[in-house]
Order: sequence, then C-alpha cells, then structure tokens
Amino acid sequence: MPRDFLSPAAATRRRFVQGLAVVGGAAAASAGWTNAARAAPSIAATLSGDAFDLTIGPTPINISGRARMATAVNGSVPGPILRLREGDTVTLKVTNRLAEPTSIHWHGLRLPAEMDGVPGLSFPGIMPGQTFAYRFPIKQGGTYWYHSHSRMQEQTGLYGPLILEPAAPAPYAYEREHVILLSDWTDEDPMTVVANLKMQGDYYNFHQRTLGTFADDVRRKGLSATWRNWTMWGGMRMSPTDIMDVTGATYTFLVNGRPPAANWTGLYRPGERVRLRFINGASMTTFDVRIPGLPLRIVAADGSDVKPVRVDQFRIGVAETYDVIVEPLDGAAYTIFAQAEDRTGYARATLAPRPGMAGPVPPMDPRPMRTMADMGMAMGGMAGMAMGGGGMAGMDMGGMKMSGASMPPSVNADHVAATKLAGQVNVDNVAKQAQDRQAQPGDGLAGDGRRTLVYADLKALDPDPDPARPIATSSSI
Repeated sequence: MPRDFLSPAAATRRRFVQGLAVVGGAAAASAGWTNAARAAPSIAATLSGDAFDLTIGPTPINISGRARMATAVNGSVPGPILRLREGDTVTLKVTNRLAEPTSIHWHGLRLPAEMDGVPGLSFPGIMPGQTFAYRFPIKQGGTYWYHSHSRMQEQTGLYGPLILEPAAPAPYAYEREHVILLSDWTDEDPMTVVANLKMQGDYYNFHQRTLGTFADDVRRKGLSATWRNWTMWGGMRMSPTDIMDVTGATYTFLVNGRPPAANWTGLYRPGERVRLRFINGASMTTFDVRIPGLPLRIVAADGSDVKPVRVDQFRIGVAETYDVIVEPLDGAAYTIFAQAEDRTGYARATLAPRPGMAGPVPPMDPRPMRTMADMGMAMGGMAGMAMGGGGMAGMDMGGMKMSGASMPPSVNADHVAATKLAGQVNVDNVAKQAQDRQAQPGDGLAGDGRRTLVYADLKALDPDPDPARPIATSSSI
C-alpha cells in the first residue's frame, strides 16, 4: 500500500523530539519532554594522554521520552573524546561489561592489523568480563572517530570522537574548537530494524509516489514522459524516493548525543575563529549541514588538511569527517542545522556567546528524488526501448546489462557494485555509462542558491608524493 505520510506513531514521535525544539520552556514542559531532554546524554569529559582505561557496558538512556538501554563507554553515550598525540605510542585497555562480545575499531587510523579492532579479521573480539589492551603508535593527526564492530552496538551508542594532535602546528589559525558528532538513534531493537528491512526494503519509506504524484508529474512533464519514467522505475523494481533505508520514521537525529529539543550548545566569543570538528557517527544517515548566516571554511576532510574552501553547506556521509572554521562576529546565536538527506528529520545545535541562547531553526528543504543518472544510466541510451509493465530481462538499460532477471531492489543508487562469480553470472550491475559527478552537488542540493561543497573542491594541502596512477587489473571477484 502506498505510504506518502508518516504513521500516527511516527508523526507523534517526530513532533516530540523535533517539532517541540522551537517552543518556549513552559510550553515544552507542559508537553512533557523536559525530563527526556534532561536525561538525554552528551559527550563526556575529554580524556588525553597515552594510557586509557575504557569500560564498555549497558546504561539507561532516554532520547525520545521512552527509557531504553544503550551501550556506553565509561557510562557515556557517545563515548568520551579521546585526544592522542602524533608520535606517541598509546595503550587503551578496554574492559567488556556486556553480556556479549564487543570491540572498538579506530576508524581511519594507520595501525597494525591486530590492533584494528574488527572481530573475525584480525582479532577474536573482547569476550564478556575480559580486558583487551590496544597498543599502537600514532602516525597522523586530524579528526577521526571510534566505534564498535560487534553486533549492533554502534547503533546502540558505542561510538565517540577521536582527536589526533598533529606533531606540527595546524596550517590555519583558530581560537576555539568544538566537536560536532552527528548520529542517529532508534528506540527499536536494531535487529528489529534489520528484520523489517529484510521483509520489505522500503519499510521505513513513508514518502512513496502515489496516484496524486503521477497526476502532478503528468501536469508538469506530460503523459508520455511521465509514463516512460514511471515504467522504467517500476521495471527495475525501484523507487526514486528511495533515499535512505532507515528514516525519521524510527530515527531521532542527534548532535553530541542530544535530540533537537535538548539543543546542545557550543560557546564562542565574538570575533573568535571557531574550529568545528564534524563527525558523522550515524549508522545509516547522510546529513546536509549548514549554519544559516555563517559562511563555512572547510580546512580538512577525513583527517587530512585541504586547501581552504568557502561554502554555505556540505553533505557528510556515514563515517566522514570535516573540519570547518567559522567566524561569528555579532554575538548572535547561530543554529548548526543538519538535515537528513531524505528530509525526514534533522539534528540541531546552537553556537552562541552565552548559555541559554537558541538560534532559529530553518525549515527543511524539499525532499530530493533519484534520477536515472544516479543509477549510472544515460538517458540517451533509453530511447526507443519498449517499456512494458513486466520485467526487463535481457535489456541493456543504457549500458547496465540485465540477464535473466529484473535488477534486484538491493542495488544502491549511489554505489552500483559489480559482482561477478566465476562460472555463474546472473546480473552484471555495472554502470557502463557512469559519469564523473564529483563536481556536482548531491541530489537535493542543486538550485537552492547556496554554495555547496563538492568532492572536486577538496584538494590536499600536501599533495601525495606518489604520482603513480592506479592500474586496472582483472579479478575473479
């Protein structure tokens, strides 16, 4: 059944954690979210040095007004900020107080394989009641993060910031810094979320196209073009509204562990240059970030310094980090606004000269729609094809060969993978007419009048000393 609206339960939850963020204190208290906002966690105190004792265990949490159990580091969700120094050799003793195995992966760090923290690859994991000592040298600087690679523990809170102090001074000046850790939270058991997606891939997509959408498209594009477009998507058993697998129907989007109603606040003095270390520690969510009224100067990406780029907004995918410098001058409160790519919710925080201030929360942008270009298809290759109502077995969809079956719905629009098993090839999902789109803003970011960061803007401050280009090789996988 088409679902172009939020379910009553989902709509109620969204109003609770998000819509009430902009009401006054008395009204908010009467609405019943005050206790939840007070109980919501935030990043714990920063730990620094070369020796750490970390304990992983369960802790009660209240994000949306419902008590739940989270997976915490030293009792904190997110875990504490760990500050390490380039050139040091660090020891991190991690004790497991859970009833199941656990682990910590140090995302993006160059370290010995046995210290990487991925169970089944380089070590067996940390069993209940045991302590494992990670020991490795710090060979780099920048903004990174850590998270579990066991079960669904990352989704339930086991993640945190990892700041590596470089041996050399930063190539840009700033007087203050804040970590802005974005994440997503669900009150559902994460295994229930997985089971729902296995049962129905678009289970959390309440923005499906409907008969009304078809009529609107006919008015805008004409019947022939609309029918052709809808038939192509239907034949592939996909939907252009499939932006994120898990949406605001179950997710609450957080900044430093706090929902929008709790409004995490970072302080500044007018005239200071403030370094914001953005980390996307979400399990599933891509965010579009801006601070209305403040230009953003991007100075680092994924821990590496880049030639500064001035933009109004940027998209940050899961596990990415960006370092941004802003210069608020007027003593106003500015909203750090991170809307989910599919516009089903947002994370929000405030940058202000004193506590208690709150910047205005802008409306979310219109929901984006996928196009055939996102599928690696050139529309020129579609001309003249008979687009019936059934599957498209054996057709060459603009260079995307399909043999023996319609394209499975599991193919991701942004990550068209090539899969070839020796002696058995059912579907060859290769975007043979793929385009270089690194200079294009992502879906939903074009034409809004804002300057958007694109990957082509990111140029290393210190170019790679190895000029060799990748060499294509054949592979059986």
